[in-house]
Amino acid sequence: MIKLNNKYTYMVTGAAGFIGYYLSERLMKAGCRVIGYDNVNDYYDVSLKEHRLSLLEKTAKESGEFVFIKGDLADMETLNAAFDKYEPDIVVNLAAQAGVRYSIENPSAYIQSNLVGFANILECCRHHEVKHLVYASSSSVYGGNDKVPFSTSDQVDRPVSLYAATKKSNELMAYSYCKLYGIKATGLRFFTVYGPMGRPDMAAYKFANLMMKGKPIQIYNNGDMYRDFTYVDDIVTGVSALLCNPPVADDLGACYKIYNIGNNKPEKLMDFVSELEKALGVTAKKEFLPMQPGDVYRTYADVSELEKDFGFRPSTPVSEGLKRFADWYREYYDIKD
Repeated sequence: MIKLNNKYTYMVTGAAGFIGYYLSERLMKAGCRVIGYDNVNDYYDVSLKEHRLSLLEKTAKESGEFVFIKGDLADMETLNAAFDKYEPDIVVNLAAQAGVRYSIENPSAYIQSNLVGFANILECCRHHEVKHLVYASSSSVYGGNDKVPFSTSDQVDRPVSLYAATKKSNELMAYSYCKLYGIKATGLRFFTVYGPMGRPDMAAYKFANLMMKGKPIQIYNNGDMYRDFTYVDDIVTGVSALLCNPPVADDLGACYKIYNIGNNKPEKLMDFVSELEKALGVTAKKEFLPMQPGDVYRTYADVSELEKDFGFRPSTPVSEGLKRFADWYREYYDIKD
């Protein structure tokens, strides 16, 4: 049973983002106060981010409370002022420069957001009475690991992209702050999240955009890839379950924990494409390409710890999740049959 303390103030960074939007909405519907923080950058279509924010403002009129601050995590003055003014009890850091391939093209964006920005979050949590910091890591940290399913006990010192390296760095930085300053933190290694209002650079959205325009979709490694696709509602349920449950101290006295959060059922990429074709009612033109730099062959989450500690059990099959995505996509772009 998920218990959210609606007397707490929750700060969600990346609130205009995909997971940040759904988590903020869930919190407000539980009667909680949410402080959204986002720089609303143009990594992808800003109008989609603004649409999410408008929906959060609408939700706030019906339940909970929503305050939005436009700011960059690397801007310590703005971030610290937000902590001073709103005194968050729980901080959920979902803001980050995302994307594996983009990290090869624009590495400085990842250094500023994922390293400098995260260091600022840790400093703010250190100097304010934050009860629990929950932050987004990534399945990308598993890099070139061959053993599956991926377990949090696996070695993750072989990142194959700068993005992955920044996320592993976040885990190390957070642990040091837990040990040195007594903050409580939980890191979540997200596995390929999809659903309505998702990121346009992710598979479902990217493929849908091309398919509806009659353009070919690019399928890497000639289609021989597997992803632990996880529907966004399942992700948000898992995140919500642990917000008010900070970890206990480990043998070194650090209140710190890492979990995988995924579907625990990797799907063949070509099966995912087939389900998306059915959901959209369109047959995709396909361009088969070799594996790209930074990509991994398979992601597969061992979520047994999250299940044991919080009863996490993803329940949305890919066929249903893609149908919901396709229905939203047609409505959002006003596509008639």
